[in-house]
Amino acid sequence: MKKALIVWGGWLGHEPEQVAGIFRELLEADGFEVEVSDTLDSFNDGVKLKGLDLIVPVWTMGEISKEQAANVSKAVQSGVGIAGCHGGMCDSFRNNVDWQFMTGGQWVAHPGNDGVEYTVNIKSSSSPLVEDIEDFAVKSEQYYLHVDPTVEVLATTRFPVVAGPHSLNKAVDMPVVWTKRWGVGRVYYCSLGHHADIVDMPQVRELMRRGFVWCAEGKAKAAAAQASADLQYTGMGDSN
Repeated sequence: MKKALIVWGGWLGHEPEQVAGIFRELLEADGFEVEVSDTLDSFNDGVKLKGLDLIVPVWTMGEISKEQAANVSKAVQSGVGIAGCHGGMCDSFRNNVDWQFMTGGQWVAHPGNDGVEYTVNIKSSSSPLVEDIEDFAVKSEQYYLHVDPTVEVLATTRFPVVAGPHSLNKAVDMPVVWTKRWGVGRVYYCSLGHHADIVDMPQVRELMRRGFVWCAEGKAKAAAAQASADLQYTGMGDSN
C-alpha cells in the first residue's frame, strides 16, 4: 500500500482543511494509506519522509524552517513524489526559494481577484495525465505565476482577461498544470483551487487524482536511477 502525507494549514482563506479532506478521499479511493497533519512539524523527520510515496502540501503563506524544507527536498530528490494545487503548493513559503525551485513556480498575482471567468486550455500531449480531458471554464482566481522554464506544461490559461499593469504586454499563455523532476522524484502542480468548491469540480478532481498517482508511481522507478547517479542538491549558501 502506497503511503501519502497531507500537510494542511497556513492562510485559512484557501480552506485548507476542506481541500485536504477532498485529497484524502481521492487518495484513499486509489488505495493509499493516508496521514493528514495540520503542523509543519511533520516535515521534521527526514527519514520518515523518505519512507513515503507521496507528499501533498496544502499550506499557503506560511514560514518553513530551512531544515524542514531541506527534509522535503531531500525526500523528493530520493524519489518521493510531491503534488499540490493553487497557493497550497506554489505560494506556500514566500521566503524559501529552495521550495520554489523544487515545486517549479511561485504565485505573484491574480488580476481581478476571485470571480474571474476564464478558460483552462488542455494542451495537446501524449501525457496520460490529461488524456480525454477537454478545455473547461472556471470562475475563480486566475493565477499569474513565475514559472521554471523546465516544467512540462499540460494546461494553460490566456492572460490578460482583466485590465491591470500587465495588460499592455502581449497576450501570454500561463501554465495551469505542469510536471517536472526534482532529483529522481516527480513533481505535479495545478494552479486551480482557490476554494474547496473549485477543487471539487470534476475536472479538477480528476487532474489531481491522476497527478497524485503519477507522482507516487515514480518512487519505484526512481530507485535504479538514484543508485547510478548522485543528484543530491545542497542549494546555495545564501538561498535562505
